[in-house]
Amino acid sequence: MDAPIDDSLTTTALQRIVIGVLLAVLAVVLGILVTVEADIDIDDWWNGFVSVFAPLDPIAFAMNFLGGGWFATFVVPLGAAGILLALRRPWGAVFVVVASAASAAGVQVLKAIFGRARPEDMIVISDHGSFPSGHTANAATIAVIAVVLVPRVWVAVVGGAWVFAMAFSRTQVHAHWFSDTVGGALIGAGVALIVAGAFTVRIDRERTRLDR
Repeated sequence: MDAPIDDSLTTTALQRIVIGVLLAVLAVVLGILVTVEADIDIDDWWNGFVSVFAPLDPIAFAMNFLGGGWFATFVVPLGAAGILLALRRPWGAVFVVVASAASAAGVQVLKAIFGRARPEDMIVISDHGSFPSGHTANAATIAVIAVVLVPRVWVAVVGGAWVFAMAFSRTQVHAHWFSDTVGGALIGAGVALIVAGAFTVRIDRERTRLDR
C-alpha cells in the first residue's frame, strides 16, 4: 500500500506544472512576436556573428546528429529508459519516454502553427519550420529530466551547458535564428516540467525506496 502523499511533494508537483505552463506560454508568445515582426535585429546580428566561429563547424555537425533525427527521437529516450529499468526505476523510465514524446509533439505543433522560414545560409539539411528549434528543445527536455531524476547541482550545471552548446550549434550551422533556440529551450523545458509535475510523487517514492 502506498504511503500518504507528502504535502511538500504536492507543492513541488504543482510548482513544476505552473512553471512549465508559464514557460510554454512564453514560447508561444515569442513565436507570435517573431511571426509578426519578421525582421528581428538580434537574429540578424547573431546570424552574422556566429560566422566567425566557422572552425567549430565539425562540432556543430556532430551535435546536429546527436540532438535531432532518429538518434534523439528514439535512441536517447529509449536508451535512457532502458538504463532506468535496469536500475529498477520504472516510473523514471516512463517519465523519460512521456516527456520526450510530449516535447517533440509540442515542437511540431508550434512549427506547424508559425511556419517560420529558416536562415537562407543554412549548411545542414533540415525540415520545414524554423521556430522553435527542435534540437534545443530536446536538449532542454533532457536537462530537466536529468535534474528531476538526479537532483544535484552539478547535474543542473551540465544540463544548462548542454542546452547552451546545442543552441549555439544550431545557429552556428545557420539552421535556426537566435530566437528559435530561445523558443526551443522554453518549450522543451516547459513541457518536461509539466510532465515532471504529473510524475513527481511516483518518481520521488521510487527514489526514496531505492535509497533505503
